[in-house]
Amino acid sequence: MAGLVKATAEIDARTFTRILPPPPGTGRPAAVLMLFGEGHDGPDVLLLRRSDTLGSHPGQVAFPGGAADPTDDGPVDTALREAFEETGVLREGVRPVAMLPELHVPVSNFVVTPVLAHWAEPSPVVAVDPAETAAVARVPIAHLADPANRFRVRHSAGYVGPAFSAPGMLVWGFTAGLLNGLLGLGGWERPWDTADVRDLDLALRATEVP
Repeated sequence: MAGLVKATAEIDARTFTRILPPPPGTGRPAAVLMLFGEGHDGPDVLLLRRSDTLGSHPGQVAFPGGAADPTDDGPVDTALREAFEETGVLREGVRPVAMLPELHVPVSNFVVTPVLAHWAEPSPVVAVDPAETAAVARVPIAHLADPANRFRVRHSAGYVGPAFSAPGMLVWGFTAGLLNGLLGLGGWERPWDTADVRDLDLALRATEVP
């Protein structure tokens, strides 16, 4: 991770998105935990799939995280608290190493601070509250970087962006944009077919577990 941490020191939001942040003080503060560990299949990252019944981003794959509480001591505290509430990750085993630039999610008006962290002492993870989290997975970086698992998706509203196929999951939108940037910064990216653009609804159905 040393190369990734070093590469994040001189980036801005344009590394991950072309969406400009709102005027200061007008967005809703939030944070996500980009937790990298060493799994059975090499380096991996922790992802979750949101419940289909949620009012915001239902069914989407995301990093653990969420809105800041008034009692949180900054973005790192928000990310660690949310990760524990959603997946059971124990903060004692997590070593935060960098905070990335704030990113705006227009559909929810969140201004999100991504917190990059090393899972020094992994703990068991689970979907703590099925009403919020449908599934939790440690996805190998090698799987995400495999060109066979990379393409772009087109939303009916006109959005086109990167996507990743993972077991039982389609990673797209905000989370895929972050992963796309991180793979490049970490030196893990392999050439892939950016001309492969798939309909989002069809891509989602292709990842559904029978």
